[in-house]
Amino acid sequence: MNNQSTNPDKTVAALIHLSTFSQFFFPFGNFIFPLIFWTAKKNDPFVNEHGKQALNFQISLFLYFIFLVMAGIAGAVIIGIKINFDGPLYINEHHQWIGNPMEASPIIIYVVIMALLILGLLVLNIYAVISATIRAGEGHLYKYPLTINFLNAKNIHNSSAATEKTEPQQDL
Repeated sequence: MNNQSTNPDKTVAALIHLSTFSQFFFPFGNFIFPLIFWTAKKNDPFVNEHGKQALNFQISLFLYFIFLVMAGIAGAVIIGIKINFDGPLYINEHHQWIGNPMEASPIIIYVVIMALLILGLLVLNIYAVISATIRAGEGHLYKYPLTINFLNAKNIHNSSAATEKTEPQQDL
């Protein structure tokens, strides 16, 4: 039995990936809309594989984001507790610093590093989704980087060989 469809629905596969950008307009749109497109054409093996890959990547990014936010908050609190302020560190109504702002530099550096890591996740998301959309439009499979396989997506090593039509061999 042939595992690949002879005419894969490349448009739906590309829409699955593009629909993850709905996260910028709707909360959890990056999970809802790809899931809708995926379940509509789940019987097509090509669309099924792209749907699993897209959802696995979005779930993985969500978990990485939650981890970075929690680590950022915990680290900022721990660093903040270890800083020994002589007085309060804030800006008064005349926009003058009260306290020594240099004492807060470890916390500021830590928060900036965590913000850059979160920004890196955003850039990775945009780049990977655009790459996956292009590959789906060409009729090839795509494996997202840093993805945890929650939905048992196939391990794709050579995406061009994976999409070729396989002929069953006949015994003579």
